[in-house]
Amino acid sequence: MNYLNAKSAPAREDRLKTNIAYGGTCADVKDCLKSGCFGAGGCLNLAGRRFSQTHGCQFTLSLAILNTLRNAVIIMHAPIGCGSCSIGNVGVNKSFKQLRDPKAEGVIWLNTNLDEADVISGGERKLREAVLYADREFRPETIIVANGCVPSLIGDDIDSILSDLQNQTAANIVPIHCEGFKTKVMATAYDAVYHGILKRYVKTPDRRTQLAETDLDKLTEQYRISRNVNILNVGSMSRADELELQRLLNAIGLNVTFIPCYAEPEDFEYALETSLNVSICGTHDDYFVEHLKETYNIPFIVDTIPIGRKNTDRWLLRIASHFGLEKEAQQLIALENKQLDASLAPYRKALRGKRVFLAGGEVRIIATAEILQDLGLTVVGFKAHHFDQFIEPMFDALENIDDVLVDVATNQPFEQSNLLERIKPDIFIAHTGGNNISAKHGIPILPLFGPSYNYLGYSGVFEVARRLNKTARNGQFNKKLAQNLKLPYRSDWYAKDPFTYIKQQDAV
Repeated sequence: MNYLNAKSAPAREDRLKTNIAYGGTCADVKDCLKSGCFGAGGCLNLAGRRFSQTHGCQFTLSLAILNTLRNAVIIMHAPIGCGSCSIGNVGVNKSFKQLRDPKAEGVIWLNTNLDEADVISGGERKLREAVLYADREFRPETIIVANGCVPSLIGDDIDSILSDLQNQTAANIVPIHCEGFKTKVMATAYDAVYHGILKRYVKTPDRRTQLAETDLDKLTEQYRISRNVNILNVGSMSRADELELQRLLNAIGLNVTFIPCYAEPEDFEYALETSLNVSICGTHDDYFVEHLKETYNIPFIVDTIPIGRKNTDRWLLRIASHFGLEKEAQQLIALENKQLDASLAPYRKALRGKRVFLAGGEVRIIATAEILQDLGLTVVGFKAHHFDQFIEPMFDALENIDDVLVDVATNQPFEQSNLLERIKPDIFIAHTGGNNISAKHGIPILPLFGPSYNYLGYSGVFEVARRLNKTARNGQFNKKLAQNLKLPYRSDWYAKDPFTYIKQQDAV
C-alpha cells in the first residue's frame, strides 16, 4: 500500500481496478461485487467507450481540494486555461476558510502560463520564477505546485527544481503530480493530493510531548488523544455538515478534528494525535487512511457516508463500537430518529410516489437514495462517476432496487440525456454545474450537494426533505426551458440503447 517512494500516486485503474464504463441494473452490479469482479478481467473492470463526449480531469479535481487549504499559495504549472475553474470557487473558499479562522485569506493562486514556446524550450524557468515570486510576495506557510499535463509531457523535472528551491524559500514547497492525461478516473486526484500531503505534511508532532512534563500531564494528554477522532471531510461538505457530525460525536463523548479540506498545514502534523481515522467517503480517503494504518498503526473506518438515517445510524454505531460507547450511541440514535420522524411527516405526504433519477459520485448518490426511499419516493435510475469496491456497503440501506438502471460514466451527458428521455423522472438530483442539458428536459433539479446546505446526519435528512419538497412544487422554470430550447442530440440517438457505446474489456 505504501507508494510514497514513488513520485506520484498510481492511477486508480491500476490500484483499485476502478470501473468507468458500465450499463446495467443494480442487481447486476451487486452480483459482480459478490463475485469479486474488480480484479483484472472482471466484469466491472471495463475498458471504456467507443465514443466519449466529455471526461473528468484529475488536475481540476485536485485543485478543488488544494484551493481550500489555509496559509497556502497554489501554483498551477500549466497553460493558463488549466485551473480556470478555480475562479468560480473564490468566494466560497474564502467564506469557508473564514468560518474556521476569521483572519484567513481567500484563494491565492498563480499560473506559470505555459505557451507554445515553452513546449519547445521547457517551462522550468517560469516555475522557478513563480515559486520565488510567491514566497517573496505572499510569505505563505506553504507553496503547493500542481503539475499539469504539458510540463509532464515535455519532461520538466518538477521535483528536482522544487527540491533546489526549498533551500531558497521560507515556505514549505509541496509538489502535487496530478496530470490529467495519466488517468481516466478523475477520483485519482484524491490520491494525488494525499500523496503530496503524506510526503510533506504528515510527521510525528513534538509539541505535546514538550508540554507533558509530569505524569498527570501525560495521562491527561493520552486520554485526550484516546478520545480524538479525525473526520476526513470532502469538498462537497458544508460547514453545517461538519457541525452536525461534530454534534453527534460530541454527544457520545468524542472530540473531532476535520481534515483535509479547509485545514492548515499544522493540522496534518497533529493528525497523528488521534485514536481513529474516519472516512466520510471511501472514494476520497482510502489512500490516506491505509497509509496511516500501515505506517503509524492508527486504525480507521471506511464504511458508509452518513447521508440518510440508516446510513447515519450505521456510521455512528461503527465509531461508537471502537470506543465501547454503543449504549450512548443507541440512546442518541433513538432520540434523533424520534424527532426526525415527527418532522418528516408532512414531507412524506407531499412527496410520496414521485420518481427520482440521481447522478454524481457513487457513494453519495446511493446514500442519498436512502433519504428518498425514507420519504416514500421511487428511485428509477443512477448515473455514477465510477464504481469500485467502496460502493458495496451502500446498497444495504436500500430496498427494492434490483431493477433500477445504473449508468457508470464520468460526465458523458449524451448517455444521461438518453436515460432521462427514456425514464422521464419527476425529479433529477445531480452535481451542481453539469445540469444545463438535464434542465432542457423540463425536469426539476435538486443539487446533490451545495456549499451552504446541510446534507449529512439527521438534520441533513430534514434539510434534503424540505428542499426537495420546494423543488418538486416549483418546476415551472425548467418546463419553460424545455418548451423553448432544443436539446443538442438527434432523435435517432434517443431511439438507441443508451449503453450502445460501452465496450467490454476484451472488445476489439
